[in-house]
Amino acid sequence: MLKLHKVSREFGSTLALRDISFDVPNGQFVVVIGRSGAGKSTLLRTINRLVQPSAGDISFDGSSVLNLRGDDLRRWRASAAMIFQGFNLSSRLSVLSNVLVGSSNETSQMRRLVGFYTRDEKLRAAALLDDLGMLEKAFQRAESLSGGQQQRVAIARALMQKPKIILADEPIASLDPLSAKVVMDTLRDINRKHGISVLCNLHSIDTAREYGDRVIALRAGELVLDAPISALDDSAVRGVYENAEEHPACGKVTSFCAPEFVTTVSSTDTNTRKQEQVA
Repeated sequence: MLKLHKVSREFGSTLALRDISFDVPNGQFVVVIGRSGAGKSTLLRTINRLVQPSAGDISFDGSSVLNLRGDDLRRWRASAAMIFQGFNLSSRLSVLSNVLVGSSNETSQMRRLVGFYTRDEKLRAAALLDDLGMLEKAFQRAESLSGGQQQRVAIARALMQKPKIILADEPIASLDPLSAKVVMDTLRDINRKHGISVLCNLHSIDTAREYGDRVIALRAGELVLDAPISALDDSAVRGVYENAEEHPACGKVTSFCAPEFVTTVSSTDTNTRKQEQVA
């Protein structure tokens, strides 16, 4: 289980995350919503340790990940695999070579430097590409692929890391609707077939409702909603997005264990909170 406890992150005088606390059980698909600048990307990067939190603790299966260094940190980053909006592929490398990069955490530094991979690693990478319908593109340069195809290669690379959790940072933001559906279907299949937890930042509320088991919403760096996806009705959405430029007082957020309530911010008084009974 992933567990965040009062995690905050400051960038100079800007508080990007403020006292964020939640748990993610193994195998859950969590969608993270909120306006641009709400802290969604910082949240995922903090979990992966690409960004160091200013305060609080992050643990996985009972062990803190904040003091990890060297090989231990590299292994954690492999376990908490990032998928980026911009794909982060090496454009001139082949599709297969890009996927093989995901196994680097299990290889020696010398093998990483010379780009040597074993037969078993190559077969595993090919099998992942086959599962994602990309095997026929294995020897093409990554730059020759469409955006949706590149994102599937990025997902295969993430799976090559043997992750325990996938952190997808707006993976469909730059894709057309059909490619976006293929990518989201792929993430949901991975979640359901392999039991890998997924935290996925999204801007589309309809997509969040279709794919998530649970929704977490950030507003000005604060956690303002944590509930089953069934609770993401129009009233809850308004509470997340209306007057988002203001910084409401941080009240208690309804936990995922109490699905009968959703905590939202009143659109008429951002300093008070109200609980709305979910029908």
